[in-house]
Amino acid sequence: MSRKLKTMDAETLMTTPMEPLKFIVSGLLPEGLHVLAGSPKIGKSWLALWICLQVAKGEKVWGFETLRSKVLYLCLEDSFVRIQSRLFEITDEAPSTLHFAIMSDAIGHGLENQIESFIKEHPGTGLIVIDTLQKVRKTVSANVNPYASDYDDINALKQIADRHHLAMLLVHHLRKTGDADPLNMISGTSGIAGGADTNFVLQKDKRTENTAKLICTGRDIEGRELFLEFNKNSFVWELLEPIEMQQLIIPDEIFLLCDFIKSVGSFTGTATELIENLNLDCSPAILKKRIIKHMEHLGRNGIHYSENRTFERREFTLHYDGNDDMTEESSPQNLPSLPSAPSQGSDLAAVAPCSPLCGEIDGGVAITPPNPNKTAN
Repeated sequence: MSRKLKTMDAETLMTTPMEPLKFIVSGLLPEGLHVLAGSPKIGKSWLALWICLQVAKGEKVWGFETLRSKVLYLCLEDSFVRIQSRLFEITDEAPSTLHFAIMSDAIGHGLENQIESFIKEHPGTGLIVIDTLQKVRKTVSANVNPYASDYDDINALKQIADRHHLAMLLVHHLRKTGDADPLNMISGTSGIAGGADTNFVLQKDKRTENTAKLICTGRDIEGRELFLEFNKNSFVWELLEPIEMQQLIIPDEIFLLCDFIKSVGSFTGTATELIENLNLDCSPAILKKRIIKHMEHLGRNGIHYSENRTFERREFTLHYDGNDDMTEESSPQNLPSLPSAPSQGSDLAAVAPCSPLCGEIDGGVAITPPNPNKTAN
């Protein structure tokens, strides 16, 4: 008997706080399954090893912050002697949180259990690199659909990454024939690139050059091209051009909300009641949507959200725990000031009104008054 579909309606989905996606390398390598493809001997393994080191140390990958984690590197085309030699070249101190293996089973023949055992023995594992993908695949018979085979192998590894909220990076090869679309150059069928959450293609114009372009495309990252140069002295791929980081712009009313919750300590009520307390001119749905969307920002301000929904009321609580990592530079300027926290026994509705920030509603869309410095999301 088939299982019943588990569904969630759109309204519930938009008003339900979700755990934010965890990035092992901020803006570049989120949890999930990723492919790093390049021509043979182009320097993929040097890049993979350096990324492993940076994550294990908690140091930046170019301009991107890393989440310090335990790392497993399956360097299946190398020996421990070669890996040791490479470590001597690129670092003076190698952390004990970076683990290597030079042999493993294949996908569907024990590899999944080997990885699961490692994760169990090493809690806090955030990155697993398999170099190369082809070394953990079995030969497919001629009567098997190659696309289905590629997709099934990728999906088997992706399930592990998703289940443990870690990043898994598969080092892979490119076709010898060129293509205008870099994804079409990834060896195998489109089941590999299509099954991965992110694809990185390392390309050189000429094999003898030290410069290369890293093309980054994925479901959860901003598409970008990074121009790199391989430093023959440090054996590290270095960034040639500065990175333009796209940042999520926080709406003014979220900053105002943070100030309000910090001043009163806690609020319990409906979105309509919160709008009345802040004297905002927007619909409850718009305010609730923005609270859910910017939950990570609230968390950095030490503000926690919880639902108190009953049959009659859709209440929620916003509570300030007294701890936040936000600095004055993180806050916008020229926001309306909030009054001091009310004394005990005072009515929250007595808070002095502030300037409307959410704007008017036109056809269900929030129309925000123009701000020369930022655009609300």
